[in-house]
Amino acid sequence: FSGVYGDEFNILRSPQSVVFRDGSWPIPGERIPDVAALSMGFSIEDDLSWPGLAVGDLFHRPRATVLVTVKGVDKLTLPVKGISYPIENAVPFSLDSVANAIHTLFSEETPVVLQLAPSEERVYMVGKANSVFEDLSVTLRQLRNRLFQNNSILSSLPLNSLSRNNEVDLLFLSELQVLHDIASLLSRHKHLAKDHSPDLYSLELAGLEEVGKRYGEDSQQFKDASQILVDSLQKFADEMFNLYSGNAVVEVVAVKAFNSPLMRKTRSILQSSQSETENPYNLAYQYNYNYSVIFNIILWMMIGLALAVIVISYNLWNMDPGYDSIIYRMTNQKIRMD
Repeated sequence: FSGVYGDEFNILRSPQSVVFRDGSWPIPGERIPDVAALSMGFSIEDDLSWPGLAVGDLFHRPRATVLVTVKGVDKLTLPVKGISYPIENAVPFSLDSVANAIHTLFSEETPVVLQLAPSEERVYMVGKANSVFEDLSVTLRQLRNRLFQNNSILSSLPLNSLSRNNEVDLLFLSELQVLHDIASLLSRHKHLAKDHSPDLYSLELAGLEEVGKRYGEDSQQFKDASQILVDSLQKFADEMFNLYSGNAVVEVVAVKAFNSPLMRKTRSILQSSQSETENPYNLAYQYNYNYSVIFNIILWMMIGLALAVIVISYNLWNMDPGYDSIIYRMTNQKIRMD
């Protein structure tokens, strides 16, 4: 591929039903949610012409997708050999479309959908996630208190140059505590990992980025934090993969910095003057994937109605009133009796 891409899209764990090809194919940052949707068996609006994802077993889709976004670093040296792809145009993305698809298609079942950004106190839960992760720390105060409990990771994690008295270090460690708590709480509800509804986990970690801003990327604190994060991610991936009996996709996105903020597309009243330059040839709009379905439904329905009208009209035209119609038949019998 041409160009230099610093950010990476890593596949830590993947079942045999999802085939990721090993190659240096760059993936657009805005299409990462489409990769997650296709790997779970959902359809997308625009076709994805990315050779990294091959067609797998359509009848045995993964029961969970775990996507962890790490900000502040463009590459992670993972201990277990996985598949990595460079990211082209690293823009902010979200798995809201995948979460909505799960909630719509499996609303009567028990899917677990968890989207969490600890540093920004953003959390979104759907389905059984509200009961499974009701004890999960989501606010900064809860995260800080959770670290100083007896069963926290501080008692077993080698901090090296990191300090328990620094707020930046505690923010980084609290995100690792969240990873540990998610796997621990889910292990208490293993039956949810064996049902037929797919689950989704989307986590955004910004603690390493804050450590780099505080100490510098060449500091020993940043190096120690990067190594601790890599070990924690690999352990988290193994635990989630084992909880779903090897039928889960665990992905890690390493992004140094996003190119542009995530903004909602809106329509302005001044857009009419800009449309002339955006579409100078007056071309028709691009059809989406529903066009062929709707077209076939309307076409064959009209053909069926037309054939029905022709057949009914032909039979009425050639009908014998005295023999085929019960009205004339009863009338003739009554006249004969009179």
